[in-house]
Amino acid sequence: MRMHVIQTGTVAVPPNQRQGKGTGVLRIINTFTDRRWTEPLPIYAWVIEHPKGVIVIDTGETAKATEPGYFPAWHPYFKKVREWVTPEQEVGPQLQALGIRPNDVRWVIMTHLHTDHAGGLRHFPKSEILVMRRAFELASGFAGQVRGFLPQHWPSWFAPKLIDLAPDPFGPFPGSFQVTGTADVIIVPTSGHTDAHVSVVVQDSDATYFLAGDASYTQRLMLDQQIDGVGLNAQEARQTLQRIRQFVQTTPTVYLPTHDPESSNRFAAKSVVAF
Repeated sequence: MRMHVIQTGTVAVPPNQRQGKGTGVLRIINTFTDRRWTEPLPIYAWVIEHPKGVIVIDTGETAKATEPGYFPAWHPYFKKVREWVTPEQEVGPQLQALGIRPNDVRWVIMTHLHTDHAGGLRHFPKSEILVMRRAFELASGFAGQVRGFLPQHWPSWFAPKLIDLAPDPFGPFPGSFQVTGTADVIIVPTSGHTDAHVSVVVQDSDATYFLAGDASYTQRLMLDQQIDGVGLNAQEARQTLQRIRQFVQTTPTVYLPTHDPESSNRFAAKSVVAF
């Protein structure tokens, strides 16, 4: 296998979103009332050139997100997001630069359907797009918009393959889904940031990679067991971080969240989690 990292622009969020402050509903309130901004954070997508076909994990953001009217003005959350994406930073052109045609991508795996992960879906009309069934249900329709998703911007042809995890434990994770059938690309449950959020474990010959999506915003926050400020189920989010920490303690792992500025450096150096 060969792996690549693609950065599809940057995003700034309130610091209280990256690391939740307070307990119960106060944690959510503190995110929405935080008037500060983080530094611009990367929006990463991941590419695997696998013997059974090219796999893309998340599709990054679209440049359309910078246009007036892309985010619904009525939704309070979108007043708390700033993004910077150019057309050439989208996942499609960057795949082309790697010598990979988007139409040749066999699988696209979605950790969840927030726009900074799903904004590049339009580049993959020929791919099999894997989405957790519950995640798709929660993100669809007007109710999905209320929850902070943007289904109105999904491509008209978008009809993902809806999956459920098999009751086959993988390390501390109670379920799993094998993508390739060769036990080297495995979807595991990491609910918290959103319900039915998943991460992808890639077991290469010389390293194990944990493509975390937004299970945590940084490696440090995972190690410190600090949940974010937007996940509605705090207990589930904490359980996810406990499982991830247990996994990386027992398996030397390169841990790669989508918005961690150090993810690309750890990926390049194959730097495993150190305690």
